Amino acid sequence: MSVVIPMYNEEEVLPALVSRLRPVLAELGVPYEVVAVDDGSTDRTAELLAAFRLGWPQLRVIGLRRNSGHQAALTAGLDRALGAYVVSLDADLQDPPEKIPDMLALARGEGLDIVYGIRADRASDTGFKRWTAGLYYRLVRRLAGPSVPAQAGDFRLLSRAAVDALKSLPDQQRVYRLLVPWLGFPSGRVTYERAPRPAGRSKYPLGRMIRLAVDSVTGFSAAPLRIATWLGGFSFLVCLGLMVYTLSAHALDHTVAGWTSLFTGVLFIGAVQLICVGLLGEYVGRIYTAVQNRPTYFVGHDTAVSPHSEALADTADTADTADTADTPATHESSLRG
Repeated sequence: MSVVIPMYNEEEVLPALVSRLRPVLAELGVPYEVVAVDDGSTDRTAELLAAFRLGWPQLRVIGLRRNSGHQAALTAGLDRALGAYVVSLDADLQDPPEKIPDMLALARGEGLDIVYGIRADRASDTGFKRWTAGLYYRLVRRLAGPSVPAQAGDFRLLSRAAVDALKSLPDQQRVYRLLVPWLGFPSGRVTYERAPRPAGRSKYPLGRMIRLAVDSVTGFSAAPLRIATWLGGFSFLVCLGLMVYTLSAHALDHTVAGWTSLFTGVLFIGAVQLICVGLLGEYVGRIYTAVQNRPTYFVGHDTAVSPHSEALADTADTADTADTADTPATHESSLRG
């Protein structure tokens, strides 16, 4: 099993994460690795990971060269994880690692490729957080379909087949809480109560939440473009009404009285045009990003990679274009054995 954990400036919560996660994985009775992806942290996260790794050989640290974002860091971990099952987990401990054995048992017992962690209780979140989260899930379920589970974040278990399917997708700006349900693999659910953050600050402020919502909508639906079309049609009808009103006012010699309606109509049409241009800009921006085809992350180092394994990777010609080196075949065989 692989447990992928994206991290950005998590020095305060890291000791608590290790103290809770390590015994849970040790009791599973299966070979495992913990893939900690340091997303360009500026605090002591990298230093603490190096210290913990001295006494925890299953801890594997991947350091990205720059801060690439949560979903990109998660992509880096999924791309290089070696387990037959891969669990993605945030470092803030709001999603309990103690649920990992339940996820694995459900996947094995029912032959599932995906097991979602569902937040049954978000009482620890603020009222605004709960309201915006509920609004987000209602929106994406309406646009992307009911296959998207409500209140499911990035805490999930994936089989090797599901991970390989995700790796084969060409998407640049990935939102896994929509991509994973889109695969259509057999899935199950494990519910839990969302706990408060034991330390540190949230890495998803309002700005990033809005960006995630925009990426979710524009990445999985053309509905905003159709909204622009409907707005254009509605504005056309309004303009027809204003034209009739203007001609009537002119016939009755009340031209001055029409200034308010004309001014309002110009403002309305201008606002609709700006909205439509903005929506088109979002899609053009995604096309521009896809055409550039730049890697979403660059790996600076991977503690599982040794000079010997790099030579093996070069000989096999399997180097990943987005990384500086591939994962070693020797490490993979030892984990899967």
